[in-house]
Amino acid sequence: IGVGIADLRVYVLDAFLQPVPAGVVGEVYVAGPGLARGYAARPGLTAERFVACPFGPVGARMYRSGDLARWGRDGRLVYLGRADQQVKVRGFRIEPGEVEAVIAAHPVVADVAVVVREDRPGDRRLVAYVVAAPGAVVSAEAVRGFVRERLPQYMVPSAVVVLEALPLTGNGKLDRAALPAPQHTGAAGAVEAPGDVRERLLCGVFAEVLGVASVGVEEGFFDLGGDSILAIQLVARARAAGLVFAPKDVFRHQSVRELARVATE
Repeated sequence: IGVGIADLRVYVLDAFLQPVPAGVVGEVYVAGPGLARGYAARPGLTAERFVACPFGPVGARMYRSGDLARWGRDGRLVYLGRADQQVKVRGFRIEPGEVEAVIAAHPVVADVAVVVREDRPGDRRLVAYVVAAPGAVVSAEAVRGFVRERLPQYMVPSAVVVLEALPLTGNGKLDRAALPAPQHTGAAGAVEAPGDVRERLLCGVFAEVLGVASVGVEEGFFDLGGDSILAIQLVARARAAGLVFAPKDVFRHQSVRELARVATE
């Protein structure tokens, strides 16, 4: 967004109308002499959006913009989307801006965008797109692990795509239509094939549930984009195929090989 103009003051505030530190996501409020008095002939909307300003004289008002942003290190505002862009993924309500703020705190991430994709009908997934800081290298596994340590499992992106730069529209906003679909490329190095019938069966179930072409026996369910809801689907489909294990087993034994060892028939 940049910086405020001469007759306006810009604040980035939390839910308690307290200023947030640099780098932390908050909602943008605007105050100052240049502020409008409200919406013409819409008193309800005016009362909702033009609220008391705790940083000015008695009676001062500030405008709640509904935009999410964070202060950059250079003192400029970085736009992160709308506050009303809350999404619902597998029954959970998620603020993509909150996930973006966590990823942005990663020491080697320079830029990030988190969106919901539905590349298969009915299969909505949270996907993060990250750009590494100059001279740094960032991996998808490291980003997902960083988020997992700080947010609930349902807020961990199913996939992380590393880009050289985020695609932008002509006016400098994120071009969501140009974001590429995540592609599973397998674990680093050779992917080990299943060694017996049980592993072969589970590899097929993993791939079906996760929506990928193939899965190696040592690859982790959650590292491939799985979450708690998909874990329940994995249990059900494996049971239908003749292998029985509980959802807790998926968390404790995340690879095909480990689950094949603990599953019963």
